[in-house]
Amino acid sequence: MTAPAQTPANQSLLGRLKDIAGHSHVLTSEAETYRFRHGFRFGAGKVLAVVQPGTLVELWRVAQACVAAGKIIIMQAANTGLTGGSTPDGNNYDREIVLISTLRLTGAHLIGGGKQVVCLPGATLYELEGMLGAIGREPHSVIGSSCIGASVLGGISNNSGGALVQRGPAYTEMAVFGQVGEDGTLRLVNHLGIQLGNDPEAILNKLQAGTFSDADIDWDAGRGHDNNYITHVRDVDADTPARFNADPARWHEAAGCAGKLVVFAVRLDTFPAAKNPAVFYIGSNSTDELEDLRRHMLTGFEELPIAGEYIHRDAFNIAEKYGKDTFAIIRKFGTKFLPKMFAMKSKFDIFSKKFGFLPENLSDRIMQALSMFIPTQLPKRMLDYRDKFEHHLMLKTSATLAAPMKAYLEQFFTTATGEFFECTPDEGSRAFLHRFAAAGAAVRYRAVHHREAEDIVALDVALRRNDREWFEKLPKEIEDKIIVKLYYGHFLCHVMHQDYVIKKGYNAMDVEHSMLPGLDQRGARYPAEHNVGHLYQAPDVMLAHYRELDPCNCMNPGIGLATKKKNWVAESV
Repeated sequence: MTAPAQTPANQSLLGRLKDIAGHSHVLTSEAETYRFRHGFRFGAGKVLAVVQPGTLVELWRVAQACVAAGKIIIMQAANTGLTGGSTPDGNNYDREIVLISTLRLTGAHLIGGGKQVVCLPGATLYELEGMLGAIGREPHSVIGSSCIGASVLGGISNNSGGALVQRGPAYTEMAVFGQVGEDGTLRLVNHLGIQLGNDPEAILNKLQAGTFSDADIDWDAGRGHDNNYITHVRDVDADTPARFNADPARWHEAAGCAGKLVVFAVRLDTFPAAKNPAVFYIGSNSTDELEDLRRHMLTGFEELPIAGEYIHRDAFNIAEKYGKDTFAIIRKFGTKFLPKMFAMKSKFDIFSKKFGFLPENLSDRIMQALSMFIPTQLPKRMLDYRDKFEHHLMLKTSATLAAPMKAYLEQFFTTATGEFFECTPDEGSRAFLHRFAAAGAAVRYRAVHHREAEDIVALDVALRRNDREWFEKLPKEIEDKIIVKLYYGHFLCHVMHQDYVIKKGYNAMDVEHSMLPGLDQRGARYPAEHNVGHLYQAPDVMLAHYRELDPCNCMNPGIGLATKKKNWVAESV
């Protein structure tokens, strides 16, 4: 049988894509496409090609060509997702896949004096944070409140959450996107609230160049973030979670589209950066004490904290050992170096696979060995609390809230069993960085302990806002299949990240499925912020949403364990 890439129709399409994006930006070999086809934690499959357009017009033409050729399109930005939502899922598709990488489409335009921003598909959080930092403002999410290296549009497409409790999940009602209709035609939709003309290519040229004026902008076009979230999260007696991906209240076109649209730009609100924030480090051996703190912090002050991040002692220890090099690199070089580092790591992994005698995960094992020579990165007071307390909470407040919060904590811990201290600026920075280093620590642990570890189960769980029994207790039959558990999360929002390293010989998917009924009984919702990807069954309301956005099922089919077939034809049993 002729290989798919060698058929005349496919050769014609590949030639067209090379004419549009340039020969060097249409990748077809296994080695060239490897890092795009494999997810950060999950997801892998074959593609006909990976295309890297360099302009919005090129993206439009590439998408048009793929739709006309009847190919599946998977949109991918930074590929930092944890559920495989922007990579292929196996090879059981009824059409060939063209994966479109938007990494070259960087850039953002500040409008309204920086109170809002228009982000292009490849804009990353660190890029936007740097741009806004120069004018004393911040984006919706900041580095560390979501995946390090993540794209802005990836967050919007998946309603990503993050640590900043005042801002809620990533959301906007203003975007420019391409949508494939029931007739199989790709159309450009401008709901950005900016007059850019009528011709698609003229619109996209103007959008990329930013050649529009304030007079072109409709300042009442829609919301640029979920401005109701503060009221929502304060309702600590509600019997439902504060935020989760399958909440229809936070879907609007590009927001929550999960790759079912070709998104060219989104328009978002920005926020004043907090000056001289305070960080309090809290340790306790009582989950009840931390829950009492959470409820009062959300209801007892006129102003909400900026963030409240939880980490369990076991996750603290794993992150200290297996995330130390990432921690040190960010401290030394900043987050802007990470994408380059990950790209070099990916190239090394691809190269090492050519030699069958080399071990799996060689780059991780080398990096872990080198990390042994890095000195301890954590302050002594944090290490002392690690030894004394099982549960750790990092609380960041504005300068105005710092004094009332400190007074409350002093009073609370006169009778409570835990303790707290106010961090120096360096301690506060290290505390939050350590918390976010935990997110990649399980991956490194599995790579180093490959003989004992089968795989990782990674859950992000939205607990009910009134749930006092927030700390998980697993049945013994599940515990016996786990080497180590990493619990960490956005505590004030009651969103927990739960990573489990599964013992060799057990199927990780089976273990995960055995956990889900317990979460259902607790009234939890999952996933909370990483979206369904190819790991979770999307509920009916979410599948209806995806069908409305993509009636032909040609954009990222299979999301939410749905059918991958054209026009949503049911899979045969």
